[in-house]
Amino acid sequence: MSLTTAWVDDPFAEAMQSGRGPLWLRRSDGGRLRLEVERWCEPAAGADHSLLLRCLQLGSPVLDLGCGPGRLVAELLALGIPALGVDVTGAAVARTLGLGGPALCRSVFDRLPAEGRWGAALLADGNLGIGGDPDALLRRSAELLAPGGVLLAEVDPEEVDERCTVRVEGAGGRCGPPFAWARLGAEAAAHRAARAGLTEVERWVSHGRRFLALRKGTALELP
Repeated sequence: MSLTTAWVDDPFAEAMQSGRGPLWLRRSDGGRLRLEVERWCEPAAGADHSLLLRCLQLGSPVLDLGCGPGRLVAELLALGIPALGVDVTGAAVARTLGLGGPALCRSVFDRLPAEGRWGAALLADGNLGIGGDPDALLRRSAELLAPGGVLLAEVDPEEVDERCTVRVEGAGGRCGPPFAWARLGAEAAAHRAARAGLTEVERWVSHGRRFLALRKGTALELP
């Protein structure tokens, strides 16, 4: 089952339309992780502002990979920063467009505009798990960045490094099709990023969420 199919024909698309949960990622071992649909569908707040501040410092157009309903794209534009969202779920892209933000209904692994020329990219809200292959995702992110560009990535609060098969589960136990996913803590993400040519330049915590700044091809600090 492709990742694109999994996020289109399942309860996630319905949640993007309604802006409400409950919604979980259900693991094959029975465990599940709550997805913060309501937070994603509300205006940027809390730890989001730590990401936005760093985008302002970088002063470059931003590519939001897995933009969801578009709160970060919309806020970046309001701050005067050019931004483009990318997401495989049509309902999420439609919501982003409804906020006035440009967005494409594509996978991060599809052909994208300005490849190799983006000054900054985002992988927020657990999107390091996209595709279930963090090495491939980090390599692809590096391909999209310009030399010296920065990937701002949210990592798991725990020090984990795992790949698993999950389904999106909605109210009443209805599940979408299975697909591969991953979870990375800060140490695992930094280690794997280095193999993709991305050097850690900052690590921070805000409102209980954890992030890394990873620069392509250089260890220079953020401005």
